[in-house]
Amino acid sequence: MTRGGPAAAALALALVLAGCGGEDGGADGDGAPPELTVSGAYIPRPPTADVAGAFLTVENAGGTDDALTSVTSEAAGSVEIHETEGTTMRQVSSLTVPAGGSLSLDRGGSHLMLMDLPARPAEGDTVPIELHFRTSAPITLDVPVEAANHTGE
Repeated sequence: MTRGGPAAAALALALVLAGCGGEDGGADGDGAPPELTVSGAYIPRPPTADVAGAFLTVENAGGTDDALTSVTSEAAGSVEIHETEGTTMRQVSSLTVPAGGSLSLDRGGSHLMLMDLPARPAEGDTVPIELHFRTSAPITLDVPVEAANHTGE
């Protein structure tokens, strides 16, 4: 084999591997960009003015995964993305919205926490939130505040 042989083989292998998976589709879908919609958004009326939970479903009809990376709201000092595993709740930096699937933010599971609210929202109010994603444009919602015993179904 000549000196260029191993280098050429390594370059060819790198090019083949670069074409697999990743942000352009590959292993996580058919390559079509994410197509996100949100449904079922609500905030149960919180028992205090300090924090509130928010629940919703993000559906992805596209061919590649996306990720919910942050949430903002002019009605809260901050909004955190939380994941619940068993009885443990922890803040996470992002949650995947799978290609051809959905991300459900539910009671007892992953959810949003609105922190440092200036006042306790009343049933019938709406709270503006903006969902930010890794690749898709932000989605702005006016989320209704519902009775504390709302089940989201």
